[in-house]
This record gives sequence, C-alpha cells and structure tokens, in this order.
Amino acid sequence: MPTMLLRGVDLVYEIVGDRGSWVTITPGGRRGMAGERPLAQAIAEAGFRVLLHDRRNTGASGIALTGSSESLEQAEDLFALMQNLRIGPAFVAGSSSGARMSLLLARQHPEAVKALLLWRVTGGPYAAHRLAYNYYEQFLDAVASGGIQAVCDMDHFRAMIAANPSNGETLERMGAEAFAAGMRRWLESFRKDADYPVAGIAPTELRQMTHPAIVVPGNDRIHPAAGAQACHRLMPYSIYREVLTQPVDVDVDFEGWEARTGALAAHFIDFLRACDRAL
Repeated sequence: MPTMLLRGVDLVYEIVGDRGSWVTITPGGRRGMAGERPLAQAIAEAGFRVLLHDRRNTGASGIALTGSSESLEQAEDLFALMQNLRIGPAFVAGSSSGARMSLLLARQHPEAVKALLLWRVTGGPYAAHRLAYNYYEQFLDAVASGGIQAVCDMDHFRAMIAANPSNGETLERMGAEAFAAGMRRWLESFRKDADYPVAGIAPTELRQMTHPAIVVPGNDRIHPAAGAQACHRLMPYSIYREVLTQPVDVDVDFEGWEARTGALAAHFIDFLRACDRAL
C-alpha cells in the first residue's frame, strides 16, 4: 500500500478506479479505510476514481497528537494528500467522524471540495458523552494507570502497532506525559463543539456553506436521525435521502449499514452524476 509522509505523519492510502471525477471517502470513528472499500468499489464501478486513506491515528498510518483538534488535523492531512496527488477539487464523502472531518475540510479549504456526501452524521447529548470517552477518556485512564505500555496494550493501538510496527516506537518515544497532554488537548476541543446539533461544527458555519451536499441519516444512538436532519436544514444546498429508517438501540449499527452498502452507493452515485452534469 502506498505511503506518503505529510505534515509529520505517514499516511497510507489507496486509489480505487482509474477514470472519472475524484471522490474521497473517510470512515467513522477511528476506523481504517478498509471498512469503506466496498463502497469505494461500487462508486468506482460507476465511473469515478476514489481516494481512500487511513487517517492519522487509524489503521496503518502514523500516530501524531499535534494541533488543537484531531478532526481538524485529519482534515488538513487529507487536504495535503489531495494536493500532493494533484486531486481536486473533489467530491468529499465521510461517515460519522469522517463526516465531521469532511465538513471541516470544506470550511477550511472550500476550493478543494466540489460537493459533500455525508452519512451517519453525529449529534445529540448521548453521542457527545459517549464519544468523549471512546476517543479520549479511556486512553487518558489507561495512561494514568499504566503508562504508555497500557496505551499500547489497548485494542485500538495494539491493532495499529500490528498494522505498522513503527507505531509502537512512536508511542514509546512520545511517552506517557506527551501522550496524555495531546489527548487532554483534543478532549477539550471535542467537548467545546460536541453540543452543536451537528457535532464539531457551528450552525452558523453550516448555514454559510455553499457546496452541494447529500445527507443520509443514521439510525442508532450515536448517529440519531435528528443530527442529519439538522445538517440538512442548516446547509442551504443539501438534499436528504434515507437508507435505514428504523432506529436501533445500539451505539453503532455496523451490521445494518454493511448490509445496505449497495443502497447507499446508489444514492451517492445518483448525486455524483447529477453534480457532474451541473458543474
């Protein structure tokens, strides 16, 4: 898998398809790109080129805790990757934390984005509380109780080290104090913006966006439909499409969305083609 050193971190990436307009796809949580490969393949088969990548602190890419906001750092990473691959402007797609990152990319670098494809948008008090723990608090607890070795032993970072052994060396060099400082800084930033209707970006900023967008709601505790509905209401040039309409009482409905990849891809392909005709 090709790797590029950008902004002080190694980013692993993959290009699916060899023709057509460019689309970037970013998964949610701290998941690597592999989970969105089926969606990328479906979109590529419809005549588009798709850029996937493991964000910093995910998959086989490098670990770096710099900057004031994890999502903003990841947005800047993607922008740098697009520039170096001479991609852009592109259709920018993201799910959950990937949707948050995509919105920040559009805010920071509007010229790099043709349109936004957003699904499973995060919002609401439950998501704000739960994700603060998932992304940051659990790792702060681990480093406080067992130092950097306890962090390396946690499922997420153990998988990152298995995918890229140099990540273990990075964590060892970083040490417990620097790791904790980075996590605390990112936790503070996350909490500051987590209570907006769309976590991570202010309503005034959404109202100011002029990009076309398609918004597909989630159906679980962390991705309630209300977050996507707010996103659609606030973004002046968005359309709203549904894939899973029955709420389920789980944090993340991974199985449901995996089973409906084809339906999601169909909505996105229709949107991409319509945008290509109009742009």
